[in-house]
Amino acid sequence: MQVLVTGARGFVGQRLVPRLAAGGCRVRGIDREVDVARAGALAEVVAECAPDAVVHLAALSFVPDSLRDPGASFRVNFLGTRLLLEAVRLHAPRARVLVVSTGHVYGAAPGDVRFDESAPLRPDSPYARAKAAADLLARAYAERGLDVVRVRPFNHTGAGRPEQFVESSFARQIAEIAAGRRAPRLTVGNLDAVRDFLDVEDVVDAYLRLLDRSAPAGLYNVASGVGRSVAEVLDTLLELAGIGPRDAALEVVVDPARWRPADRAVGDASKLRAATGWSPRIAFRDTLHAILDGWRKELSAA
Repeated sequence: MQVLVTGARGFVGQRLVPRLAAGGCRVRGIDREVDVARAGALAEVVAECAPDAVVHLAALSFVPDSLRDPGASFRVNFLGTRLLLEAVRLHAPRARVLVVSTGHVYGAAPGDVRFDESAPLRPDSPYARAKAAADLLARAYAERGLDVVRVRPFNHTGAGRPEQFVESSFARQIAEIAAGRRAPRLTVGNLDAVRDFLDVEDVVDAYLRLLDRSAPAGLYNVASGVGRSVAEVLDTLLELAGIGPRDAALEVVVDPARWRPADRAVGDASKLRAATGWSPRIAFRDTLHAILDGWRKELSAA
């Protein structure tokens, strides 16, 4: 099977591409060298590649960046998706297309709720709005006959996660403190926010299962179904580093630039589980250990 992957050198793509290749697929990966929002660029690649399947990972995914530059988020996350879908319609109409949306399209939960695929969309940032628009556009292409699978993954992480994301930012700061390279002072945002965290390898596993045509096309959440507060993430990382939860010598400082009102976003992946047998395999504690160990190794190498 010939598979085209956009965003191939990103956090998820670096894991997905080798697993596709190991499974016997021929993989064409593209990244920043192809401007997904430039008319004709994707059409040329799709026509040349003639893929049997496409995984559209290319995106600007850091929410605060979208607040600073909504236009860039719209250009890449919506327009890029539109151009990809049109290129597939014209040049590879039989291909299965995995369009990666996000759990952010649901917004914050009213109370102790887990979002399933029937939940209304309430995107609350330029990033989420661009993704919601792309998600609905992908549904329209599916209604026109394209074999489209839309996925809404919730927070996924692991070693190598960029440090602007909360759990990786904590891990780097803690690794630096433990190594004596930083004063015992942690910068945080709102620790009361609750998120649904998954290991990136479990997310990749879900994508691979959904590329199999035995899985019905449609819409699927990719989620653990477990809500964890940011405070819980911080305390676990501190414990793993041997510092101890909220050590008396440790100063925790709220950075106004990172602070947002506390909210809750947890997903329900029952539909995915029923269709493919998927479920998360990697314990979240092990995921956090991998992130922390990744930063330790990077600091050691530096």
